Formats: sequence, C-alpha cells, structure tokens
Amino acid sequence: MSDRLTKKLRRAATLQHMNGTPNEEDVLEVGQANFESEVLASKEPVVVMFWSPTSDTCLALEPELKRRIRKSAGAVRFATVNSDENPDLALWYGIQVIPALLYFNGSICARIEGTASKESILTTLDSWIGGRHAATFPNF
Repeated sequence: MSDRLTKKLRRAATLQHMNGTPNEEDVLEVGQANFESEVLASKEPVVVMFWSPTSDTCLALEPELKRRIRKSAGAVRFATVNSDENPDLALWYGIQVIPALLYFNGSICARIEGTASKESILTTLDSWIGGRHAATFPNF
C-alpha cells in the first residue's frame, strides 16, 4: 500500500465522526446538518478547516493542525468540513481553494485559504488560538 493511500485512509478513519462527537484529537467533523449547532451556536470560538481527502496540501497540514490543537488547551474548538461531501456549505462560505481555515466567534471573523504558505497559515492559526484575532483581523 502506498504511503499516500495510507495517509488518506488514516485521515478518513480519524474523521469518521460525522455526528458532532469529537475524535481523539478533539476535532469535530461537521457538515450541513450540524454546522449551525456546532459552529455558529458555539459559546467558544471555532476554527473550521474546509478540506478534501484528495488534497495533499490538506493532508500535509493535518499534523501541524493537531499539534496546535494539543497546544491550545481548549482556547478554541476545532472542526473540519469535507468540502467534497458538503459542496453547498463550501459554496455558502465562498471556499474556492483548500485547505481553507475560517475563524468563527458566533459569525465569521477571519479566514485564510490554501493559496497562503503553510507558515502563514500556521502563524495565523496561532494568533487565533492566542486570542489575538480581534486586533489583527476585521470582522467579515
């Protein structure tokens, strides 16, 4: 089995919880059915990553995302949306490039898309986790 296929299968197994229950890394897999309740109605800020299981960039970002989750100590919630399975949700939020990370605090506050460098994405993610988003990013 190829290394790439192994990564995809592992990713699929990790994100199999479509009903809003956290997996071992406290990442919720959300879709159209539970997006409002899990993201928009959340009392805590939520970082949502729109991804695709066929994207090497998404798979490459995953280990770093998990490290940030462990370091966040509950400062924000993390959720993922499989844009292949939820195209209407991706369209609603104007997702054109994946991975796309959106920061929600009741409504969308900031976003960064896959055209940014990995370092830029992770730096932005760290600022969101650290609560510095309000001074850095305007509301959308």
